[in-house]
Amino acid sequence: MGKTLGILILSSLVALPCVASAESRNVVIFFTKWSARIDKPAAEAVRDAAGMASKRGAGTLLVTGFADTTGSPRAGALLSATRAQVVVDQLTADGVPAARIHQTSNGSTAFVGTSLESRRVTITIPFQ
Repeated sequence: MGKTLGILILSSLVALPCVASAESRNVVIFFTKWSARIDKPAAEAVRDAAGMASKRGAGTLLVTGFADTTGSPRAGALLSATRAQVVVDQLTADGVPAARIHQTSNGSTAFVGTSLESRRVTITIPFQ
């Protein structure tokens, strides 16, 4: 327990209120149940995301935390916010200015597929 289970990079087109361009890339980091710890592979993925943001002229990054539906909605909201904050902290440690990061969390309201898929943080990197 306490390890990040996997990392997934997706390409997509999204419309976000905090970005200037609709083209973006999502970096998704999965967490184990009730964990907000970033392990070495996840830290490397966040570092890669920070590098992508620097190289591609990205605008504001959107970091969104999620949780599964185990536990109370309040606990899920707190955990998803904590996961997002941990990723924001890692992004800033990797050189992304805090002013270029918008952080949000959805608790367990955006449950997808399985509990594993719902225990995640998504970093949306817009390209300009």
